[in-house]
Amino acid sequence: MARPGTGYSEAIPTGVSRRRWLQLASMGGMALPACLGFGPQAAAVPARNGSSRGAGIRSCILLFSYGGPSQFETYDPKPNAPSEVRGEYGLIQSAVPGVALGEHLPRMSRVLDRVALVRSVHHPMRNHNSAAAEVLTGRTPAGGDLELLADEARSFPTLGSAVSYGLGSRANVLSYVALPYTIYNVVQLPGQIPGLLGGAFDRFQVQANPADPAFRIATLEPPQGRHTADLTARTQLLHALNRPHSDETRSSSAMRLYQERAIEMVASETVRCGFDISHEGDAVRDRYGRHRLGQSLLLARRLVENGVDFVTVFDGQHNGQEANWDSHQSIFPRHRQLIPPHDQAFSALIEDLEARGLLESTLIVSVAEFGRTPKINASAGRDHWPDCFTIALAGGGIRGGSVFGASDSIGAFPDRDPVTPADIAATIFWRFGIGAEQGFQDPTGRPWKLSDGQPLTSLFS
Repeated sequence: MARPGTGYSEAIPTGVSRRRWLQLASMGGMALPACLGFGPQAAAVPARNGSSRGAGIRSCILLFSYGGPSQFETYDPKPNAPSEVRGEYGLIQSAVPGVALGEHLPRMSRVLDRVALVRSVHHPMRNHNSAAAEVLTGRTPAGGDLELLADEARSFPTLGSAVSYGLGSRANVLSYVALPYTIYNVVQLPGQIPGLLGGAFDRFQVQANPADPAFRIATLEPPQGRHTADLTARTQLLHALNRPHSDETRSSSAMRLYQERAIEMVASETVRCGFDISHEGDAVRDRYGRHRLGQSLLLARRLVENGVDFVTVFDGQHNGQEANWDSHQSIFPRHRQLIPPHDQAFSALIEDLEARGLLESTLIVSVAEFGRTPKINASAGRDHWPDCFTIALAGGGIRGGSVFGASDSIGAFPDRDPVTPADIAATIFWRFGIGAEQGFQDPTGRPWKLSDGQPLTSLFS
C-alpha cells in the first residue's frame, strides 16, 4: 500500500515487504510480468489482428466510476421529462447532430463523434457490492444481491483476468494492471480478483496516486544497495542451483518460474520506465488534469502504449456520499464537483490515443455499477438504479457518434435494445479475438464459459 506522505506504490499483496512479496509470487499467488519493450517505439506495434477498423484490438482501458453517476446529469438527459426527473442541469449540444449531453460535459460533447453511448444497460443487483461484481465480471454473483458481498476464490473472474486467460499465449507478460487503488465498501468490493481462474491471472495492483510528485512503483526498484548487474548475477546463480531434475514436481517447476519472473521484473529498467509518469511533458499532464483521475488515465495510456493488454482505472476508492459518485443527497452540487474531472480526463484520453495512432487498437469502456433513480428524492439526491443506465465506449473500431438502445421517456427502463453486463463483457472478449464460449473449469471440474452474453457487433465497423 502507499506509504503515508509518499507516492510509493506496492503491488498485490499490499502491506508486505519486498522479500515477502517475492516469496508470495514464487508460490503462484500472482503473475509477475517480465521485461516489456517500453518506449516510443511501442506505439508502432500493430493491432493483434491487423489495422482496419474491424480487425480487433490490442488493449482495453476500463474506467469504473464507483458509486454510480447519474445518467440524467451526464449521458442520457431527459429535457422533456417532469422537473422531478429532469433535474437542474441544462443541455449541451454535441458533435453528433441530435445528441445532447449534460451541460457539465463540454469536452466530451466535442469528441462524441468518436464515442458510442449504450443507453439501455440493466441488471438486477441493487447493492454496491453485488452490482460491482455483476459489472466487473459480466456475471451475476452466486452470492446474490448482498450489500457486503465480498471477493473470494470461488468468485467469477474480473474482466482483466478473464482477458489475460482468454488471450493465452497472445497475452503480454504484463497483461493486466489495476490502478490507482483497490476499492472497498467495508470489505473489498467483489469483481477485482481472478477468482476461479486462480492467482496466475491476478492483476498488478498500483496503490498510489499518480498525481503525487513522488509517485513511483517501489516494488519495481532493486533492493537497497543492489544494482541490476547484481540481480542478474544472482539470477544466474539461482538457475545453477535450481537446475531441473527428473523428479521435479509441477508445483516446484511453477515456483521456479515465478521466482525467475519476479527477479526479472525487479531488475528491469524498462518496466520501471513504463510506469514513470514523470516522462510525460507538462502540457500533456495538464491536458488530462493534475488530479488523481486525470493522471491515472494518463498512466493507463502509457501502459497500453507499451504493451499492457488490460488496464482498469477506478474512480472512487471507498463508499460514501462524499467519497465517490453515490449521491443520495444534494446530487447537483456533488455532481458539479465530480463531472468536470471525468470530462477532462476521459476526453483527453480519447484525443491522446488518437493523436498517437492508438485509438483504433485500444477500446475504452466507461462504466459504473449502476445509474441513479429517475425521480429526485426528498434529500435532493438520486438513489441506486440498475434497471436502466448508460455506458460510454470509445476507440477499438467503434462507430463513433453511435447511440445504441434507448431508455424510456423518464429513463426508468430500456425502451429499445436492452443490454446486460454480460453483453459488454462478450463485446470486450470479441474485440480481443477471444470467443465468449471459450471455457475454463473451476476447482471442482465444473465447466464455465467466459461469458454468456452477446457482443454488440453493430457498434463496430
